[in-house]
Amino acid sequence: MTLQLPRHRASRRLAAVEERSAGGVVIDVRHGVAYIALIARRNRAGRLEWCLPKGHVESGETLVETAVREVAEETGIHGRALVTLGTIDYWFTTPEYRIHKMVHHYLLEALGGEISVEGDPDHEAIDAQWFRLDTVQRQLTFPNERRIARTAWVCLAGTA
Repeated sequence: MTLQLPRHRASRRLAAVEERSAGGVVIDVRHGVAYIALIARRNRAGRLEWCLPKGHVESGETLVETAVREVAEETGIHGRALVTLGTIDYWFTTPEYRIHKMVHHYLLEALGGEISVEGDPDHEAIDAQWFRLDTVQRQLTFPNERRIARTAWVCLAGTA
């Protein structure tokens, strides 16, 4: 009797792709209290996630221009970029690729507009709301975005 071992399929290595996005922490200060605009979206499993507005860089755009545009599209709030808050990078996979995503975040001053997801061309955002910056840590889904919000707080309040 000959023992046959199971054949292992050769694992194919997925090609890696770099993606860059930009977004921001858009702040509106009312009566001495800073508010931040967040968006809600459903993840692939259908769970609700509250996150910072962000999106892909379009041809010819700078990162700052992308951040301002994406914030306006996803929240309805027009803003002006003030400072860089930092970059989040992570990996995820699709059936065809391993994707290394880098998201550049900026602190934006709200200049006008009404909070709304109506301008989101991809219809990914299902809600947008203002939250107090000093308590937004409880609302944000992702730890790396909580870090960006803390950095915004430090920039505005000058405390750690």
